[in-house]
Amino acid sequence: MRNVQKGFTLIELVVVIVILGILAATALPKFIDLSGQANTAAVQGVAGAISSGSAVNYASRKANIANGTAISNCSGVGALLQGGLPTGYSVTAAPIAVDATVPCSVTNGSSTATASVIGIS
Repeated sequence: MRNVQKGFTLIELVVVIVILGILAATALPKFIDLSGQANTAAVQGVAGAISSGSAVNYASRKANIANGTAISNCSGVGALLQGGLPTGYSVTAAPIAVDATVPCSVTNGSSTATASVIGIS
């Protein structure tokens, strides 16, 4: 009678471990730098929200001077967002003339994005 063994040989197990190691080595670098990309996307989102808020504020204030907020400097655009500028974000101070569109830099850590802000008195 023949004795049949069940299971994997040592060589089969080593081959599987080597294949898993190669897959991990190629996939891991793609997931390591996701926090930097997420931070960049968040700053771009805040800059987009500021640009949209500025356009809505400008239209609202033009329609009725009692509505909206007067914007004469980039540093004041945080008031255009519901809840204000998020913690950790800053906007560079730059004067804005009435009815002029100015690019304002929004920064969080090392990520920076540009928001278009319209000045209104």
